[in-house]
Amino acid sequence: MNQSTAESKKKSKRKFITPKTAPYIFIAPAVILFIIFTVYPVVQSLILSFQTSSGGVSTFAGLDNYRRLFNDPLFYKALGNTFTILIIQVPIMLTIAVLLAVLMNSALLKMRAFFRIAFFMPAITALVAYAIVFMIMLDENYGLVNYALSLVGIDPIAWLNDPFWAKVSLIVAVTWRWTGYNMVIFLAGLQNISNDLYEAASIDGAGKIRQFFSITLPQLKPIFLFTFVLSTIGTLQLFDEPFILTGGGPNNSTLTISLYLYINGFRYFDFNYASAIAYILVIIIALLSWFQMKVVGDKDD
Repeated sequence: MNQSTAESKKKSKRKFITPKTAPYIFIAPAVILFIIFTVYPVVQSLILSFQTSSGGVSTFAGLDNYRRLFNDPLFYKALGNTFTILIIQVPIMLTIAVLLAVLMNSALLKMRAFFRIAFFMPAITALVAYAIVFMIMLDENYGLVNYALSLVGIDPIAWLNDPFWAKVSLIVAVTWRWTGYNMVIFLAGLQNISNDLYEAASIDGAGKIRQFFSITLPQLKPIFLFTFVLSTIGTLQLFDEPFILTGGGPNNSTLTISLYLYINGFRYFDFNYASAIAYILVIIIALLSWFQMKVVGDKDD
C-alpha cells in the first residue's frame, strides 16, 4: 500500500510539473513577492490618497488631499528647494563626471585602476555614514572646513545653519557622492567610441579640444540622456542628506519633497496626505523624464 501510494504521488507530481508549467512554477515566488511588496503598496497608497482618516476610520474624501496639497505653501517651498538643487547640482555633477571620465580614459594617466576605484568609492559608501562625516566636517565651531578657512583668514561659515550655505552643503555632499558613479557610466561610453574617429580627426588637423567637442560629446549623447534622467529622478527623491545634515532647516530652506512626504507620513502620521504628495512626485518625475527624452533624445524616436 505504501509503495503504491508513493508511486501515485510521484506520478501526480510529474503530471503537475510539465515543460509548459515549469517556467511558471519557477517564477511564481518572485511574482508573488513582487505583488505583495510592490504592487499592493502602490495600489494601497493610491487608495489612501483619496481618503481621510479620523479615529482609525478611513472615509472617501475624493480630491480633498490634492486640493489641500495645491494650497499648501510648505509644499511649494519644498518643491522650490528641490528644483533649485536639481538645476544647480545636476549640471555641475555631470560636467565634472564627463571631465573625470576623459581623464580616466587617457593612456597618459598612470595608476588608472586606482583612481577609478577611488572616485567610485563614494557611490558605495553608506548614506548615513557619509552624511555624518559631512556633518562633522561642516560643523560651524569645530569642523575641519572652517578650520582650513581660518588658516587663510576667512571667518567661520555657518554651513548647516544658514539658508544659503545649507543648500550649498547639500549640493556639495550630493555631488561628492554621485560624481564617481556617473563617471563610470561616461567611461563605459568613452571606451565604445572608435579610435578611428580620433585618428581621422588628427589627420585633418583637429586638436584635442576640437576632438572633444566634435567627436566625444556628440558620441556621448545617449549617455548624457541616461545619466541626466537618472540624476533628475535621484535629486527629486533626495531625502537622506537633508534629513541627516539639516533636518530640512534652517527655516525649511533645505526641505525637499521626499523629506516633506516623510514628515507628514511618519511624524504627523497623516498617511493620506503623504500618499497624495507621493503621487504628485511620481507625476512630476514622469513628466520631466518624458520632456528630457523628447528634448535630448533622438528626434526619430
